[in-house]
Amino acid sequence: MKKLVFPLSLITASALIISSCGLIGGTKNNKTGSSVPSDGQLHGAALANSMTNTRPFGMVYVYPGAFQMGPSDQDINYSYTAKNKTVTISGFWMDATEITNNEYRSFTNWVRDSIAAKLMGYVKQGSDGVEYVDWTRASTIKWGDKSVIEKVDAIILPPDDRIFGKKELDVSKIMYQSEVFDYKSAAQNRDVTVRRSAFILKSNIPVYPDTICWIRDFAYGYNEPMAKNYFSHPAYGEYPVVGVNWKQANAFCQWRTQIRNAYLAGKKMTPDPDFRLPSEAQWEYAARGGNAQSPYPWGGPYLRNKKGCLLANFKNGRGNYAETPCSAKGVFQMKDTKGIYTVKAQSFWPNKFQLYNMAGNVAEWTSSLYYEGAYNFQSEINPDIRWNAKESDPPRMKRKVVRGGSWKDVAYYLQTSTRTYEYQDSAKSHIGFRCVQDLPPYGIK
Repeated sequence: MKKLVFPLSLITASALIISSCGLIGGTKNNKTGSSVPSDGQLHGAALANSMTNTRPFGMVYVYPGAFQMGPSDQDINYSYTAKNKTVTISGFWMDATEITNNEYRSFTNWVRDSIAAKLMGYVKQGSDGVEYVDWTRASTIKWGDKSVIEKVDAIILPPDDRIFGKKELDVSKIMYQSEVFDYKSAAQNRDVTVRRSAFILKSNIPVYPDTICWIRDFAYGYNEPMAKNYFSHPAYGEYPVVGVNWKQANAFCQWRTQIRNAYLAGKKMTPDPDFRLPSEAQWEYAARGGNAQSPYPWGGPYLRNKKGCLLANFKNGRGNYAETPCSAKGVFQMKDTKGIYTVKAQSFWPNKFQLYNMAGNVAEWTSSLYYEGAYNFQSEINPDIRWNAKESDPPRMKRKVVRGGSWKDVAYYLQTSTRTYEYQDSAKSHIGFRCVQDLPPYGIK
């Protein structure tokens, strides 16, 4: 009788098939994320975690589309920094208003309290062996109590820096620990042996606004009341935050992502994409509000409506900062302010995307590097140019695009196509920001 001899590899393969068949028979539902279907057919493996069904709070959805990026009219300054070209933008969520003092204060308070909690021992051991802030106890910290001040002396101003001996917070010691993955550098890397940690950028960023910018920006002027009160007084709570540099704006976006996804993790839901600063192209597309060839977010070419009402907060004429704008029903009341400096973030009329103050009030940081010839080589789909500048880089590489114009600017800077810049480590009394998030249009009725 002839013996049959099977190669060992064939026997091993057969065993794997049999084992697999056994696994398939034991699977009931592939929608839980299982790698094997119950009936042997390809259905796809759905994620186990559910998704939130609510729109991001305070944001509006900007639908995808194409537009003419660049000057809609003659380049009167002959700056030649913006070439007119057709680009296509993906849909995204954007804050309806600039980030306000109240919203930014949530960030500074969180960082302050987390540092104080560690100094006071309000921590707990996690399952991974790492110490975490015990927010149940940290939320009970009363900053007016002397006992609290004594325990957090490490972040209190030293005696020589106190006025009348008052113990106040040393804001220079309130730092946010930023950790960002540098996708651009990782994409350029071709060495597979380089570890992921090589592309993680870590830094400590002071979080409090630079209120002295109100004095520094305007020589021979009396702006001390703004320096003292703008961020600290509740009367300015709904006004846009200023005195925040580009790094601080990015840190706020990271913190906002961190807080949101910590909540979703607790609910066993899928994390949301990051909050971030808009790219220059995204900002211009959103500011235009569907008005393809108009110079301003409301259309144009005029700065007033048919009733003679100003349509933005800016330097009118030869410097009439005090002209009272007309009232927009339910949005801006004449009794609120005359707009000598900033006005409330939800003021005037929104554009067609329901975005407020995309021109005037405060100029806004974008994520993009400012380069004069950027339009000549950027992609036609979601164009952008970024550079994570190091401290050792020349100042030219630290320029970030600023858009929209502000309360102190003439009308030219209010145009949707006007490009200007500021250095990433500079804080100004006329520059704020708003966030975007890359998500499909869910939660819209």
